[in-house]
Amino acid sequence: MRSERPFKRTERVANEIQHILGKIQTQYIDLSDLGFITFSYVTVSPDLKNAKIFFSVVQKKRNIENIQLEMNKRAKAFRKFLGQELRIKFTPQLKFFYDDTMTYTQKIDNIFHDIESKE
Repeated sequence: MRSERPFKRTERVANEIQHILGKIQTQYIDLSDLGFITFSYVTVSPDLKNAKIFFSVVQKKRNIENIQLEMNKRAKAFRKFLGQELRIKFTPQLKFFYDDTMTYTQKIDNIFHDIESKE
């Protein structure tokens, strides 16, 4: 009998990358000049050679476009430290994207709040 794993390999690798990136951020790469950045979600291509990292920012010190550009400039440094910790054949190329779900959720909450207050 073969035991079924709870999720696919790409999902396991994505979770591991997210965990390692958080550790890299606190130990090696200072992002305080951009604001307080958290990595919210990671997706990995099926061949494990590319990873999309979604991040959110609290107390941002620049506009979102500049923060995203700066994060992508630092992708090479993140990849270097990631390669030292991640135990797979290839270290994926990293691409950072701003995760706007918090802003979107807040807008939806405000709409519902406005509807409730009008009733």
